[in-house]
Amino acid sequence: MAKRFEVIDHTADIGIAAYGADLKEAFANAAYALFSLMVDLEGVGDASCHEVEVTAEDRAELLVAWLNELIYLFEVEDVLFKRFEIGELDETRLRASCYGEKIDLERHKIKIGVKAATYHMLKVEERDVGTHGGRAKDFRVQVLFDI
Repeated sequence: MAKRFEVIDHTADIGIAAYGADLKEAFANAAYALFSLMVDLEGVGDASCHEVEVTAEDRAELLVAWLNELIYLFEVEDVLFKRFEIGELDETRLRASCYGEKIDLERHKIKIGVKAATYHMLKVEERDVGTHGGRAKDFRVQVLFDI
């Protein structure tokens, strides 16, 4: 499997670049990267499901809205997510099923607190990738988090 994400070090903040064969996979991997920064995902179950829907002006703003909604659910409903199934994603709207469980401080080790996804250095890119059989595309999304 290709690399899901990488961490980007930035002064006073932390960021991620996430990848996917399509935009849905890149957005799902960005969400996975967000939660992997906040908690050790090894001990997190995925028995509960939250339906999430966000809208925005364009793909880049949609990425920020998506991640900030997940941070909001973490903060307000004390839920950790580790699996993301994006059912619908277009230029301005995302609908997803997010699987995880309530925070249990006995079992879950919180690593860092993430306050928000920011617009600084924000990117949503479709890239050409060479394959043995010709040309293909993949996606890379990048976002910095305020910690």
